[in-house]
Amino acid sequence: MIPKEISKIASHCRHCAMCKIDFLQTGLCSAGAQNHFVSYYPMGRMDIVHALAESQIPVTERLVDIAEACTLCGLCDKQCYFVTELRPMNVMEILKETVIAHVKAGKKIVRPESDLVLDRLREVVGERWATNDPAILTCYAHDTGIFTGVQTPNYVTMPLSREDVSSIIKICNKHQVSYVVRGNGSTEGLVYARDGLVIDMGRMKGIVLDKAKWFASVEPGVSAFELQKEAAKNGLRVNVAEPEALVCANLMTTGIISTFSASYGVGASNYVNAEFVSLDGESFHLNERGAPNLYACQTEQMPSPGICTRADVKVYAKMDDEDGILIPFSGFRDALVFARELGQRRIGIGVTVLNPEYMATFVAPTRVLGECIKRSFTEDLGIEYAVLVLGDRYALQTVRSMTDHVIDSQLMRTLVLGMPNMAGEEWRDLLSGLKGNRPTYEIMVKPEMQPLIETVLNPSPELFAQAVAPDLKEFFVKLYARPEITNLIWLNMFRIVSPRMGRRK
Repeated sequence: MIPKEISKIASHCRHCAMCKIDFLQTGLCSAGAQNHFVSYYPMGRMDIVHALAESQIPVTERLVDIAEACTLCGLCDKQCYFVTELRPMNVMEILKETVIAHVKAGKKIVRPESDLVLDRLREVVGERWATNDPAILTCYAHDTGIFTGVQTPNYVTMPLSREDVSSIIKICNKHQVSYVVRGNGSTEGLVYARDGLVIDMGRMKGIVLDKAKWFASVEPGVSAFELQKEAAKNGLRVNVAEPEALVCANLMTTGIISTFSASYGVGASNYVNAEFVSLDGESFHLNERGAPNLYACQTEQMPSPGICTRADVKVYAKMDDEDGILIPFSGFRDALVFARELGQRRIGIGVTVLNPEYMATFVAPTRVLGECIKRSFTEDLGIEYAVLVLGDRYALQTVRSMTDHVIDSQLMRTLVLGMPNMAGEEWRDLLSGLKGNRPTYEIMVKPEMQPLIETVLNPSPELFAQAVAPDLKEFFVKLYARPEITNLIWLNMFRIVSPRMGRRK
């Protein structure tokens, strides 16, 4: 029996897939890294425990392997808490205990029978990388979407090459099996294959960076975080979306939209070329004459051209003097007009308009503190919106000449690391004494206010860590002692805090 409180935790997994990338430098789940199927990662094991609690799946051979592969290392607690405040370690322990008890009791362990289609798939990818085991299938049956419900596929396979993908498509065509291609799965019901095949691209993780030609050639299993990390090692950056998003999938669906899209563009602006396997299993490139224009304006729905198996993504230079600033506003129109003017004048490499919901959720380690900070922004400071600008020193000097009110990177770091005290009475008393006919933020951003703000907020990693669970305080102190964790350029490149928007599911 799975305890109800454990099943509840498991059912609240956000499917953000952040446990599939090493975004905190803690290391990666070894079971997932070695076995690749979603089921071996914490997010998959959460689904499995919930499915067991609801008697939706039996104990199978792969389920036993999944439970045994978990080392109970605790990495998932740190990673998942950072994003969602969930504590999956309790779930991992119960899964292991449940399976061990089942095996020791000599109860039945199910081995699903193969069939012709599965046999053909295994001939292509190998015995391990094509399966119909319910413990694997259940982790591909739903995502963050709320309207489509559970849709369990008949098979899941993980190709390793373009040739594998081509052969898989030809098998599906021959046996009339429907299929969908899957990145990391958080796509509101777009990666379901009820009674069909899910093609998980997670094993195709090649990256080749061509600095001379200013592009990176990436396979479809490469995440945004992994590509950005490779680019940053070479003093470069790429325009990517959320860190866990797979680059090819993101490029070929939403077209990649980020803060840096203000200067780097969207859609076709992000790539040089892409390789596809067509619906008949043959390969082609988007720069070939006669290839489909994926980003053309069409009045009717455009059919899928096939499966992207490689994309040549543009890379960009990164300057040594880059920084970020926030320009606060008390109204949306003023913020929008300012952002538009920056765009028209081509000032900055990144520009976006944020409201307190985003700002507070991104920076706060817990939901409760986030609500307090949001109220402080709006009620105490009068900040309804802020324009975030990223750029080199010349761009930021120009922005400063266009406004008298700037939250610079030093003040932003003070606000983040002093956040627990922003929910306290001393901070509210300070701001109450500053209130007048103009928004309070206009006074707060003055340089002469900095020493007073520092004194009241007393920012430090130790103070910041007071807001988190007691057993994770030491970890958060070390994490927030790292300068990049509060650096606006780094955070917008790697975007590790944006998945917190899904914290409330």
